[in-house]
Amino acid sequence: MNIVVLDGYTLNPGDLTWKDLEALGPCTVHDRSAPEAVVPRAKDAEIILTNKTVLSSDTIKQLPKLKYIGVLATGYNIVDIEAARHKNIPVTNVPTYSTQSVAQIVFAHLLNFAHHTAHHAQTVRSGRWTSSPDFCYWDTPLIELAGLTMGIIGFGRIGRATAKLSIAFGMNVIFYDIAKSSSIPEGCQPAGIDDIFRTSDVISLHCPLTSETKKIINRERLEMMKKTAFLINTSRGPLVDEQALADALNNNRIAGAGLDVLSEEPPGENNPLMKARNCCITPHIAWATIAARKRLLRVAVDNVASFLAGKPQNVVNGVKTKDVR
Repeated sequence: MNIVVLDGYTLNPGDLTWKDLEALGPCTVHDRSAPEAVVPRAKDAEIILTNKTVLSSDTIKQLPKLKYIGVLATGYNIVDIEAARHKNIPVTNVPTYSTQSVAQIVFAHLLNFAHHTAHHAQTVRSGRWTSSPDFCYWDTPLIELAGLTMGIIGFGRIGRATAKLSIAFGMNVIFYDIAKSSSIPEGCQPAGIDDIFRTSDVISLHCPLTSETKKIINRERLEMMKKTAFLINTSRGPLVDEQALADALNNNRIAGAGLDVLSEEPPGENNPLMKARNCCITPHIAWATIAARKRLLRVAVDNVASFLAGKPQNVVNGVKTKDVR
């Protein structure tokens, strides 16, 4: 079957290999595909892989040979899954590849706020320590994490991995579980959503984007937070009311925010968080460790192979198929 990858660059900018995918059939990999290029590039494709390139209902209708769509990510909102279901096209995702990497970047942001390591290292490089009258100096309050309270909103795989790291740092962990999980790991305590905001020293978001969770971080809840508290978002940008967060930061209402996701990516220059006080933004890199990308590619290839064998896995739109070889 003819395979087309619409936007392979972010998954594999050159440090991985497509050979296992290429072994499954004729394969064309595009680094990126502009909207107007999707149909011309995919018109003969029976299998399409996409990361962030949108496959709308109208686009799917223009691809008569299409039999399978594989999303190179966990989230699949870039595909009209109902339109795919209507044409009996299975849509698959890769659900668990980045758990440890995302939990890790939570603490990259948090430790940045605790010590401002890069800032202090730069002052040393600029010569400030060599001319210092004292044997040490610091420009910001230095924070010890042990004994602080980590509040986790969303307690799935990544939320639990974040809790495990928090406990290792000696933090107290409370969580609000949207899915109401029945199992509670040792050292973690469930809490009401408002209690999370009122008592946490750090709030870390790990919930899906739904009508219930959109702008779960809003002006009212930011007002509940401690002035010394930090917000970390490695989940979905629209969970946060960005103007409300920028106002809270600029008015010293909370201590800082570490964000790996924004509501629009790449962001516009007018995004209020781009210049907000003590707001550290990374360009959606939590998922992108080489270990996580290797896992993602391996599962994506396995998804295609399973489809070709008539036993599709990780299907998100309920379509089942027979052997297509």
